Amino acid sequence: MNIAIIKGNLTRDPELRFTPKGTAVADFAVAVNRVWKDAEGEKKESVSFFDVTAWGNTAETIWQYFRKGKPILVQGRLEQETLDDKETNRKRSRVKIILERFEFCGDNNNTGGEPARERKKAAPKADTAGSDDLPPVEDDVPF
Repeated sequence: MNIAIIKGNLTRDPELRFTPKGTAVADFAVAVNRVWKDAEGEKKESVSFFDVTAWGNTAETIWQYFRKGKPILVQGRLEQETLDDKETNRKRSRVKIILERFEFCGDNNNTGGEPARERKKAAPKADTAGSDDLPPVEDDVPF
């Protein structure tokens, strides 16, 4: 089983790009805080950072509605990525979360689901040539 669920805040604005076939991909990072008391009762804190990648319409939604500091709940699978370090000529690896599901978390800065920013780049549209040749759709649907 490979499931990761985290709740935290974005550490930077999501970066949106498109594959050559037009699929949207958004990369962002989430910081998760942990607070506990040690054996002497002293408050301790630690922060963990997680890289997250979202695909398709979800990537575009993340890019449109989220920005640095906004809380999010992320569910996805862990994936190990191997990279070549050009400075040391060594292989490096990292584990990131491939987003499968997310939830908006309440905050006081952006309630009401308003977009964090206007969309700068729209996804490629499907070819609709010949769509005028289709018969009209009836308004009374029986289900």
